[in-house]
Amino acid sequence: MAKVTKNKKAALEKLEAGKLYDLHEASKLVKEITFTKFDASVDIDVRLGVDPRKANQMVRGVVTLPHGTGKQVRVLALVTPDKEAEATEAGADFVGLDNYIEKIKGGWTDVDVIITMPPVMGKVGALGRILGPRGLMPNPKSGTVTMEVGKAVKEVKMGKIDFKVDKFGIVHTSVGKVSFDPEKIVDNAKEFVHTIQKLKPSAAKGTYIKSIYLSSTMSPGIQVEPKSCLES
Repeated sequence: MAKVTKNKKAALEKLEAGKLYDLHEASKLVKEITFTKFDASVDIDVRLGVDPRKANQMVRGVVTLPHGTGKQVRVLALVTPDKEAEATEAGADFVGLDNYIEKIKGGWTDVDVIITMPPVMGKVGALGRILGPRGLMPNPKSGTVTMEVGKAVKEVKMGKIDFKVDKFGIVHTSVGKVSFDPEKIVDNAKEFVHTIQKLKPSAAKGTYIKSIYLSSTMSPGIQVEPKSCLES
């Protein structure tokens, strides 16, 4: 049997078994039960009443968190020379085309998001086997294949994230850092859950949002009352 550490025991003592916490309570509590020496991410897991195996019940979208994720997002802009200045001014960390395509073919994927343009998708598409498994493949639906390169880079840097329900019917993302004020965590979590609610497939029957849990990188999960995440 795994030994319960002193910190984990202290965290569990603050949680009431079986209790559904209001989002405001949970956002304060997740800070109290986190004992990492680094600034841990605050994560949200939303279990949905959908069957992801069916195309008409797939839930996927993008959301811009009001206060960002707190994470430094490394952006690669694969663009033609006439768009390089626009991408650089918008804050892209790496800008270019053929040189970076060759680097990626060689195994380099040290970025978080790749933004590109429709005219060069032929070249970028050839990288699918490398980028796809890492979740880095640009996609028009997520706004990462666009002629408005500068706008796309700024949105990603400000906290725009792409999410997709997994095979277990769960949508997972980070909504901040433990160093965030509780109200910022609340705002980000509400924006995320509201977006998921708007994406409810017409084919989904019964309870759509089944459960919501808030946790930090190494803390226990706190079950949150879904209604408190949908209040305006």
